Amino acid sequence: MDAKTINKSRLPSRHVTEGPERAPHRSYYYAMGLTREQIHQPFVGVATCWNEAAPCNIALMRQAQAVKKGVASANGTPREFCTITVTDGIAMGHEGMKSSLPSREVIADSVELTMRGHGYDALVGLAGCDKSLPGMMMAMCRLNVPSIFIYGGSILPGSFKGKPVTVQDVFEAVGKHSVGDMSDADLDELEQVACPSAGACGAQFTANTMATVSEAIGLALPYSAGAPAPYEIRDKFCMIAGEKIMELVARNVRPRDIVTRKALENAAAVVAATGGSTNGALHIPAIAHECGIKFDLFDVAEVMKRTPYIADLKPGGKYVAKDLFEAGGIPLIMKTLLDHGFLHGDCMTVTGRTIADNLKQVQWNDAQDVVHPANKPLLKTGGVVGLKGNLAPEGAIVKVAGMEKLSFSGPARCFDGEEACFEAVKARKYKEGEVLVIRYEGPKGGPGMREMLATTAALYGQGAGNKVALITDGRFSGATRGFCIGHVGPEAAIGGPIGLLKDGDIIEIDAAKGTLDVKLSDSELAKRKAEWKPRESKFQSGYLWKYAQQVGPAVDGAVTHPGGKAEKVSYADS
Repeated sequence: MDAKTINKSRLPSRHVTEGPERAPHRSYYYAMGLTREQIHQPFVGVATCWNEAAPCNIALMRQAQAVKKGVASANGTPREFCTITVTDGIAMGHEGMKSSLPSREVIADSVELTMRGHGYDALVGLAGCDKSLPGMMMAMCRLNVPSIFIYGGSILPGSFKGKPVTVQDVFEAVGKHSVGDMSDADLDELEQVACPSAGACGAQFTANTMATVSEAIGLALPYSAGAPAPYEIRDKFCMIAGEKIMELVARNVRPRDIVTRKALENAAAVVAATGGSTNGALHIPAIAHECGIKFDLFDVAEVMKRTPYIADLKPGGKYVAKDLFEAGGIPLIMKTLLDHGFLHGDCMTVTGRTIADNLKQVQWNDAQDVVHPANKPLLKTGGVVGLKGNLAPEGAIVKVAGMEKLSFSGPARCFDGEEACFEAVKARKYKEGEVLVIRYEGPKGGPGMREMLATTAALYGQGAGNKVALITDGRFSGATRGFCIGHVGPEAAIGGPIGLLKDGDIIEIDAAKGTLDVKLSDSELAKRKAEWKPRESKFQSGYLWKYAQQVGPAVDGAVTHPGGKAEKVSYADS
């Protein structure tokens, strides 16, 4: 069966285009210039996160037009729509970051509502910034209509005084400037040259981490997630995706046929192999949740523990996404992982073929050192490690890629909220050897589970990145480096141990053993818990209030609804 012979009697769009009683609905489509033939073809939602908030999203509208051409050429009818994005680089370091993680849910929800409300039969989703990637993939799995994910592409590196730079360098420059190691003039020049094009942050931060996941999990076409945003080849990938989605409709290949437990393990493996963002351990469980699969932080961490770290990418390494693409792209990483037994090759993908079939023609490139062979890795264990202990019964996560020291012990210095810690760091009111604790920043307590890049980058810029540790029930940016532990659960807002800490308590971290403990007896922790009182949030209305009422723990992905397991009938079958 091909697109020309698809019977709409089994597709959602039959509810808005077929039969005499749908004449009023069809009149709306005639008003927009559609022909009778187009109205009776399958409808493909082309969803983008285009906006003018940041360079991550600015190229998505152009790419959507190429998708639409591909859909139309394969006898489908594309219907373009937009959803929101909150861009972390702009939201970072102030209360705007409380909107970031909640935006993932709004993206998934709004795509779902648009698709449901208009009866679209398939989805091509384009996303460019951190939370928009998992949000779009979550919507695909929730709706379970044939879907293809497209990354908008990464930004090109800037150049400062003859050296390549990224936005990470600008954040760290703030710390250098605060201690007099960078002049006003140099900071002014750096901020103007660090981000020279459209595209998402160029290193293996959260956007590129989740773009890598999109190929490994099977929802994106091979190589499509690696090409930088300004490269014209992106339009070719978009055109092909538009054509391919019609093939998936004809064959009725759906996201839940693709996103299986093995595929989720593949996703976790590429995060580890690339030294990717700790946020992968939040988003992969959330995608699994939409499919009705239990795959939590500890499942992610278990895969990461057994997967080698092989891609020498910033922030822990030397290279950026552009370099990876030109060395062989994400398939080069996947090929060496597959060859050495770290990837499941039998998982279905949106090509209609398996991972192994997709990678058959991929040849190893000896003329590059961006990716190391999986049997000769940078580190034998993955770039991200899960932790557990009496300070984190529900777990925590740390990125070890690029770190020389895997253990740390020191007295706690407690801050209720990021701003208090940032001010202390800016004024250098901390001591070497301390463990800075930022709490009440979890999913409920924030609300919104903010990232702490402004603080961690300032520490690194001051030369203290390896001299102190930092733990939080919030999150860290993919650009964070140093001994920084996030996702500590249970969070402080619900009485988790992190909320019971006092200045001077000795915290012990061991990333090699996977432990996070405070040197307090069970009886002392129980006594403090009995004396603890919850804090009242200042958010008593609006979306952040609503989010705080619904959101679950970080260990399960900070999700806000029961997920695929509770579903009676998926949208695709309604």
